[in-house]
Amino acid sequence: MFGFLRRKLRLAYLRKKPPTPRSRRNLSPDLEANLAAFRRKLGASPDLIIRRLRLGPETGIAGALLMIGGLTDQQVVNRDIIRPLMNEMKQAKGKGTEDLLDYLADKVVVIGEVRREPQFEQALDLLLQGDTILLLDGEAEALVFSTKGWEKRSIQEPESEQVIRGPHEGFTEDLRTNTALLRRKIIGPGLQFEEMKIGRRTRTTVAIAYLKGVVNEKLVEEVRTRLKRVNIDQILDANYLVEFISDAPFSIFPTITYTERPDVAAAKLLEGRVAIFIDGTPMVNTVPTLWVESFQSPDDYNFSFHYATLIRMLRYLSFFLAVFSPAIFVALASYHQELLPTPLLVTLSGATEGTPFPIVVEMIMMGAFFEILREAGIRIARPVGSTISIVGALVIGEAAVSAGLVGGPTIIVVALTAITSFVVPRQVTAGIVLRLTFTLLAGMLGAYGILIGMLFTLLHLASLRSFGVPYLSPLAPSTAADLKDVLVRVPIWAMGTRPRLIGWPRPQRQPVGFDQVVEEEREGANGADG
Repeated sequence: MFGFLRRKLRLAYLRKKPPTPRSRRNLSPDLEANLAAFRRKLGASPDLIIRRLRLGPETGIAGALLMIGGLTDQQVVNRDIIRPLMNEMKQAKGKGTEDLLDYLADKVVVIGEVRREPQFEQALDLLLQGDTILLLDGEAEALVFSTKGWEKRSIQEPESEQVIRGPHEGFTEDLRTNTALLRRKIIGPGLQFEEMKIGRRTRTTVAIAYLKGVVNEKLVEEVRTRLKRVNIDQILDANYLVEFISDAPFSIFPTITYTERPDVAAAKLLEGRVAIFIDGTPMVNTVPTLWVESFQSPDDYNFSFHYATLIRMLRYLSFFLAVFSPAIFVALASYHQELLPTPLLVTLSGATEGTPFPIVVEMIMMGAFFEILREAGIRIARPVGSTISIVGALVIGEAAVSAGLVGGPTIIVVALTAITSFVVPRQVTAGIVLRLTFTLLAGMLGAYGILIGMLFTLLHLASLRSFGVPYLSPLAPSTAADLKDVLVRVPIWAMGTRPRLIGWPRPQRQPVGFDQVVEEEREGANGADG
């Protein structure tokens, strides 16, 4: 037992310990030695392209261009690197090798981003990211040209966050495209990005974005610290990082949210949050996260506040029905029949008479059947998936009632639960667990079981934190000024302050009066100078 605890403590220590930096090795002045080192690292990879050339007249300096096929823009390489090197280096005869790289970078190669790199491992990483490497015989440094040009998906509307009004563009799998989309929303020097490499094998680029002068610097530092502690072989999706940096990794409630919309990410940053971009995925994580954000939608701010408030109340009602409808039905039908009107009780008894299973078993069985249909509809081809969902729900449900396996009211409750569960998509996974738990508690203890489950759920929610911010705020702890965007959505001109627990370094969102305008301009100028 003590050995088991010792191993667990050591594993926890290693997870918190930042990864050991890789050993650095300088490039060699010998061209052939450098090429051999690259071949040893990459093996006999057919996508490694080595283009040998000579700079200057017939007996010029030997060199080689290294690139990865499919990751580099071949047209840019041919036009802006190879052609100038071959045509314009005839005048380079007699130049000293000590300034040859600077001469190539400043006067020969016509490309936007050029850098010198003496480290072999760093040059290898840049090569595998799509850059082109120039090695010269007699030079212990390499010239790195930014020539990334792989195929990427065009900007499209995200399917998981569709809106009626507002912009219809979403993030893609390309990191630089995503940062550019965010730059278009927030134009100013305050929007800043920081990049790092995570993953010993994948070397995935992870970037954090924040709005300087609005964000809490302690929050930015906490995000940096947690990301630097991640020590894993691969980062292939946003959830790889989420499970490492989340405050409550064992909770069913997400303490780190995601978005595919640049306007949503910009709105989060303007409130004082931090966005985490991961190269290769269109999902952008934002921290800290509040529970009430699950019931907000971009369309809430694109329609009038009257309609947005009504729709938001419907979302809260839908979440309540999705979680508690099966449990309430089981409790009323099994334990508290006296609470039902007599005509409804007679109808319910007649519909469930002759069924072989108890109500709680029927509810769990049909709920599991619905989840199987939903999973099947997601995993197979889209046209076939929609057909299976409709046919399965109608035909099999009707056949189950006709055969007397389940009662008609059970099918109605399951259908209501299925519809309402998709109104709040960010809480779908948590809703499934809560629904099953409350149904089992209602089957064992009736309404008392539901109350016990609600009590423990509220205690758990109240104990959660997201990067130091209470998960239930502004409900608990209650902040009256922030309740204007929770159950109701007040007019935008009335949202004069940022969330108190998130954007407290600069809480004022909208200027009030001429003096406030002057003060905001002065603070903005100071922030830009800083």
